[in-house]
Amino acid sequence: MKTDPMAGADDASPEVLALAKVVARLRAEVAELEGLAATTAVLERAKGVLMARDGLTAEAAYETLTAAAALRGRTLMEECWITLGGIRSRSRAAKAAPAAPVPPAPPAVSADPPPEGDRSVFGSGRHVADGRVDGSFHGVLAGLAASLAGARSPQDTAGILHAALRDPLGVDGVMIYRLDEAGRLGLLGHAGIDAVLAAQWQDIPPVTGVVAVEVITSGRPRWLEDPERDAEDYRLIGPPRRWPTRAWLPVPGEERVSGAIGFFRSVPGPFDAAHRELLLRAVQLCGGSLRVLEHREGAPADEEVAAVQKILDVLSGAAILLSPLRSPTGEVEDYRIEAAAPESVDVAGRRGKELVGRRVLETYPTVAGTPLWHGYLDALETGSAYEGEPFSYREVVAGVPETSVYSVRATRLAGRLVVSWVRHDAGAREASRLAAVQRLGNLGWADWNLTTDTINWSEQVYAIFDRPPEQGPMTLEELPRHLVPDDLPALAEAVRRLLGEGAPIDQPFRITTDGGVRHLRIVAEAETDAFGAPVEVHGFFQDLSPQRDAELALGESERAILVQRGVLKAERAIAARLQHALLPVPEQSIELVGLRVDIAYMPSDSGVNVGGDWYSAIELPDGSALFVVGDVAGHGLDAVGTMAQLRFTAKGMIITGSALPDAMARLNTLLLHTAAGVSSAATATMIMARYWPAERRLAWVRAGHPPPLLVRGGEARFLPPPEGILLGACADSVYGQETLELEPGDHLLLYTDGLIEVPGENMDRGLGRLAEAAAEAMGGACREPLARLLAELRPAGRDDVCVLDIRVPPC
Repeated sequence: MKTDPMAGADDASPEVLALAKVVARLRAEVAELEGLAATTAVLERAKGVLMARDGLTAEAAYETLTAAAALRGRTLMEECWITLGGIRSRSRAAKAAPAAPVPPAPPAVSADPPPEGDRSVFGSGRHVADGRVDGSFHGVLAGLAASLAGARSPQDTAGILHAALRDPLGVDGVMIYRLDEAGRLGLLGHAGIDAVLAAQWQDIPPVTGVVAVEVITSGRPRWLEDPERDAEDYRLIGPPRRWPTRAWLPVPGEERVSGAIGFFRSVPGPFDAAHRELLLRAVQLCGGSLRVLEHREGAPADEEVAAVQKILDVLSGAAILLSPLRSPTGEVEDYRIEAAAPESVDVAGRRGKELVGRRVLETYPTVAGTPLWHGYLDALETGSAYEGEPFSYREVVAGVPETSVYSVRATRLAGRLVVSWVRHDAGAREASRLAAVQRLGNLGWADWNLTTDTINWSEQVYAIFDRPPEQGPMTLEELPRHLVPDDLPALAEAVRRLLGEGAPIDQPFRITTDGGVRHLRIVAEAETDAFGAPVEVHGFFQDLSPQRDAELALGESERAILVQRGVLKAERAIAARLQHALLPVPEQSIELVGLRVDIAYMPSDSGVNVGGDWYSAIELPDGSALFVVGDVAGHGLDAVGTMAQLRFTAKGMIITGSALPDAMARLNTLLLHTAAGVSSAATATMIMARYWPAERRLAWVRAGHPPPLLVRGGEARFLPPPEGILLGACADSVYGQETLELEPGDHLLLYTDGLIEVPGENMDRGLGRLAEAAAEAMGGACREPLARLLAELRPAGRDDVCVLDIRVPPC
């Protein structure tokens, strides 16, 4: 038993009756659209059956159905149902017939023809694997047409397409879209797409780069087969690599294309010709059911409405034209929006032409019975303008309640109403945003009306000046009392230009507050009258104290760095002069007790400090020779001072008769004693050798220094190091001694670690590189072997390098 929606109407209020009529009319429209959709869907699916079975075009299929109906004396719908029944009968017969087992179908197939052995009519590869008949997809299309006969919605259509094309083409997802008159894209149905992603792409506003919109507007398909390039050209649904290949095809309509279907594949590679043909035919099959889409009620606008729309198009603000919809008795049941200004926006965000065609009670049902509704009726009947008090309207948008406050004005125009409104909460939102911008930018606006001598400050200006709001804005006369005196002349000149010449200003200045000095900035401009005299000043103050504090700190840091750099440069110059005086490097080889000695010293090329590398090569009173190479840790004057101390002390102890191990032990004690009471102890590595020419015997000791390198007969080897750790490390260090007999033609290299060390590299690799280069440079007849060695090694320059090449002349 059905319930009459108008039952009890005699006791209902007019507002309830109006809403009940809206509900009843909408129900009738839904039933009518359902019937129309069912009728059109049956016709289109019957046409699809003939298109798939007989290879006909859509027009030819329609003519075939109408001709068959006329020949057999049936209606067109009867002929369509008989055609669809024939397809279902054959489908049921095929299911009932026994069939031999077939192998499972692969997820995707190639468009290449099957091998000759499978071309028999009984070959399973022709019927089961991909649904082709005679090399085409007629079997798939026939099954698709039969399935579409039962579709009741675009969602059903998407599911049928997904199920039918998943195996033969590897289609993983289907999405069906429709483009409305306002340019918004709406999702009608989807399959194989997760709910979250579908919700994200449910309603797409008019933006560029949407492939479905391009397909609908151009009427041409788009085959997306290059994920990287497609991601640059379009706004892709989902990650590009999730579906490497996609196809978007236009849905044919009665007059124009208004929809598109997207097919998503996880299979890489392009669509071949057969696959493209199958997708195009499949969209043609389901095109009929998708044509029956929701359309807004309303005939095309008449000339009066068109004229009003032209006027509204050039107006600013919100305004619409309402046409009353009357009952058979002449009572106003509702209003329809016939025209709208571009800036007309409702609480749901619908704008301009998106509002056209909507009914007031359908779109805004809570308006019924309000003073606004009665104001519309009064303005329409009496012709007097209606100006209502601000009222609140609440609407649920995307599940979130939205409330806005409006002031509405309505005026009659030739049997219709022109309605304009102001949305007050929009101004409140803008004010909130402005306040946030002022707070984040630490700035505030100020106005000064010179005619009325009134000053207005925003809240942030009070915070900038550290002034209580109850005291009101500061007057121009009061401002100098808060200025830093040095800034008064410059600000006075800026104010003169602003108020005297009407020129805009941008002037920094400082004020004193209880919290200290603040660095401010004023930017202002003046509005002038017809004679050029300023009448109002607008501008803003900005607190630049944090930036200025950072600038001052940075300046202090830069000055400190420059001072320190100057000190270091001066120290380097002094140390370099001292080092040069202590370590004069001869420009050519020296002869010493029958030996030929080449010396090389290369200072570091990085930084401003001088290193502590040093050498000594002297003849002793007994006719022997002393050779010393050392490296003091650190740089600068301290390192040079320690180097001089070790150099002269070592020479003095050896000259006075100390043995090499004893001298090295005393030097260690000297460094330890010198470091007492000093925050950082000095350390050094050192190698000391003594040569007696009569026996050609060399004795040597070391303190943590790299071993000497002997080049003899074209081969290089490092001498086994005696015991001994670096100087200044331990009080009870023991230093051993080794001896070696040199032969004519020998080269003995004493060097510092700058010659072999490379940051991040193992020391053994540097030693190996040195031995290889020395064997090549000093094993032959090179005239300047040390220069060639240095050129071959190319020391990194991060540390000083000192080298002694001690050569025994050949006999």
